[in-house]
Amino acid sequence: MEKRMTCGVLVVGGGIAACFAAIKAAEAGAKVIMADKGTAGCSGQTPYADCFLVFQEDRQDLAAAEAELARHSEYLNDRYWTRLTLLESRARYLDLVEWGCRFHRAPLEDPGQALTGVQLDRTAGDWGGPLRKKCLEAGVEILDRLMIVELLRQEGRVCGAVGLPAEEAEPVTILAGAVILCVGACGYKPNGYPALMQLTGDGEAMAYRAGAAIMGKEFPDAHYSRSGAADPMSQRGMRVPVLEKPGLHSEALRHRENCCGDVISRRPEGVSEYMFTYTQSEFEVHAGRAPIYNLGAEAFGGATLGMSVRKADGLWPADHECRSTIPGLFAAGDSLATMQNGAAYSLGGGSMAGCAVTGAIAGEAAAREAAQLPVPAVSGEEIRRGEEYVLSPLRRKGGFGPRWAIELLKGYMSPYFVCFIKKSDRLEAALTLVRFMREHIAPVLRASDAHELRLAHEAGSMILSAEMRLRSSLFRTESRGNHYREDFPCRDDENWLCWTRIENRDGEMFLSKVPLPDAWRPDASLSYRERYPMVFPGEERQYGGQAGH
Repeated sequence: MEKRMTCGVLVVGGGIAACFAAIKAAEAGAKVIMADKGTAGCSGQTPYADCFLVFQEDRQDLAAAEAELARHSEYLNDRYWTRLTLLESRARYLDLVEWGCRFHRAPLEDPGQALTGVQLDRTAGDWGGPLRKKCLEAGVEILDRLMIVELLRQEGRVCGAVGLPAEEAEPVTILAGAVILCVGACGYKPNGYPALMQLTGDGEAMAYRAGAAIMGKEFPDAHYSRSGAADPMSQRGMRVPVLEKPGLHSEALRHRENCCGDVISRRPEGVSEYMFTYTQSEFEVHAGRAPIYNLGAEAFGGATLGMSVRKADGLWPADHECRSTIPGLFAAGDSLATMQNGAAYSLGGGSMAGCAVTGAIAGEAAAREAAQLPVPAVSGEEIRRGEEYVLSPLRRKGGFGPRWAIELLKGYMSPYFVCFIKKSDRLEAALTLVRFMREHIAPVLRASDAHELRLAHEAGSMILSAEMRLRSSLFRTESRGNHYREDFPCRDDENWLCWTRIENRDGEMFLSKVPLPDAWRPDASLSYRERYPMVFPGEERQYGGQAGH
């Protein structure tokens, strides 16, 4: 692998968003390099996904779908991106079919009104083969096992990046007219489903250091894992124990009981239906009714510890062409915070569709922008800065080991009373510890070889992401969707129909509110129960059953 390279568009990542971005940029005439720290086409969360949303405007009711999705998202979805995902999903599905992906059925055979996805036919192969083959046919240069670590900037513009090969501690510098981050989200450990590998938030960390705005991270993902997965202990993390009750595994008993023998079915005040589906055991434990017995149910909540609801964190979109708030830097997939799902996962199969849609948009826009620019001229000083940053853990004689730092971080962030059932005193306590890690441990992480060098940079990214998550959770003083505050158990439409924005201001993490457009707010003439059909008596009393609150 060459140590200095130049291209029109650099795509960072290797999942479905990255492949769409690379293919569309190459088809638009750009010279494209795609760098992935795994194997392009088979990286990130793409391998586990098998559902792709296909909306058919000629057969389905767009207005009705948008209204239902807005309500389910608890009115925090970005309706532009939700609509675009719906309208562009069919074209991206047809791309996949043309490239060789096979599905169990065609959407045209099922013209129902429900928003449903088509399932990938894995007997005919997974995503990776067709996507990678199409990238190569389009002329994309693929660099596998190259972890991009630091962005390069010149005169306020991103103009390349420095990466680290898996096998050697020799930096690779890539200069580019435009960079597209498609590196996925951040999690704290792999759990078998849906996160097949550790997700470390590298993209948003390097973007934050470069000055890009980041979306708030207060809405945790609550996907489930399955009891038959390879490592059931890791699935549960450090949250709550769920015990098997022998002799009761019948098809009719797929539920959970608390220690009193009561079936868990009562949602606490303020907890969304979606979140409670996957975190009911945590709330029972919190109420003092442990242990929990799993009666024939195969699913366990909390498999995506450290992730957010899909498209609810990542880089802040500066426009509708997937640009970030820094010139020259684009993002797509789970690296771009389109908020298409709002505060709760609303679109079944929409995650893959959203990745494909934003990947295609980012690739075409980045190619147009790169074509208008000369070959980027980056100073030797800036290149040396990037390379020094990449190698700094390897050159330290002392410091902290990255494996120890990652395990320490998991211990702070994994407990259910920090990640799901939140309260200010517990969040503040965790934030104090994580902030100490960012200020005193992350700057002196050390490495003894190329493998530890990668781990050191991943640990730093995870620590930064954890601080963003805790600060965002403290900042939003209400409960909505997948964000539950024990000390603020009700929604607050007057103050919190807005998104959270995170920025690096002189080294300090600054959070602010960005209100939603007035036209996207729920109809104030409706009662609270009409706006939020799944409410609780306590909530109605809180709001007095009145409209407009």
